[in-house]
This record gives sequence, structure tokens and C-alpha cells, in this order.
Amino acid sequence: MTKVAIIGGHGKIALNAARLLSARGDEVTSIIRNADQAADIVATGAHPLVLDVEHAGMQEVADALRGADAVVWSAGAGGGDAARTYAVDRDAAIESMAAAARAGVRRYVMVSYFGAGPDHGVPQDNSFYAYAEAKTAADAALRATDLEWTILRPSRLTDEPTAGGIEVNSTQTPIDKGSVRRSTVAEVIAATLVAPAAVGAIVEFNDGTSPIADALSALETTTEGTRA
Repeated sequence: MTKVAIIGGHGKIALNAARLLSARGDEVTSIIRNADQAADIVATGAHPLVLDVEHAGMQEVADALRGADAVVWSAGAGGGDAARTYAVDRDAAIESMAAAARAGVRRYVMVSYFGAGPDHGVPQDNSFYAYAEAKTAADAALRATDLEWTILRPSRLTDEPTAGGIEVNSTQTPIDKGSVRRSTVAEVIAATLVAPAAVGAIVEFNDGTSPIADALSALETTTEGTRA
């Protein structure tokens, strides 16, 4: 049994992930900022923990993570306000990494997006720019830690039923950004937590035909250039 803390526990991906992890016997704590969301968390089999990570201090976050074996960052400001996007998607995310280290939690999975990075190409006058910059900064900060990290970069998200497979971007088999079901992303999160080859990897992916476990176990040989 793995003890997993999901930050941003009420998002669609996080709810699906909590359900999958709980069903396989993991102990899940879903961190939410609104107590009214607690019933939805309980319905997944997870334990709700109310904490507003945007405004919490690092020690408060560390206390919330203490005892976990792994942290999954699936929180986000939801766009719209640039200042809040930076506060949540960059600042709070980076703070959570320090909190994980302080709490003794080594495994950290970041949910980012396909195309994040210094060359994201989003113009400054685009409403998506703050998010692109925030995620790029958070991803870079995570790579600079000594945590056992994985950065997941799913393509455009959809709500169709799960396809059951993925295709992963790599230098050997490059792919363009496409789409991926949120339920598939949840499955990738669950599989990543038990895939040693995913540690230190950046995984950009679309829906595809490769079984998720197989795609993740092949990361060491198929994602040259994405290793730490």
C-alpha cells in the first residue's frame, strides 16, 4: 500500500486518480481548499484534507504531506487571472516541493502540460501566457530538486471515456500535441507511481495505442533527452 497525497484533489483528473488509487488499495489524501468538496472526495475512497495551498505557509503544507509516500500536484488556478495563476501554478507548486522535502516525502509527480518549457512559444499578449510561464517555472524548479520526480505533460484534455493507451513524445518517435482523455491522465498518474523508469522523466503524451504500463517502463530507452 502506498500513501499518496493529491494536491488539488477536487479536479476532474484528481478525482479519477483518487478513485483508481483507492480501488487498488492505496491510501489517498486529497487536499482541497473548500470543505464543501469533501463529500466528493469521500466518494472516491480518499480522505479529504482542507488546506488552501495558495495562502498556506510552507510548514502547513509540510504538515499536510507528512506521512505520505508520494505527492501528486494536480492543482491549478484555472486561468483567467494572471496574478493568481502565478500564485498557484508557480509559487504554491514550488513551495509544495520544499514542503515535500521537509516532510520527508521523496516521490513527487507534477501534472504539467504538453509543450511547457522555455520555448513554449506562447506570446506575451496571449491569455495563456501566464499559465505557460508558471508551469515552465514550476517544472524547472522540480527538476532542480533532489526529489524523485516525474513531470507529466498531457495534451489537450477531453472528457471522453478512456481509450486505455497512450503515445509518448520522444526524440526517437516525436509526436505533435494532440488530445488525451482526463481519465487516461488519471491512469497515467496511477501507473507512474509504480513505474521506477518514470523517476526523473518528463512524459509528454497523447491518447494512443501503447498500454500505459508498457509505455512508462520503456521510458529509459524511448525518451532520450527527457531524463534528469
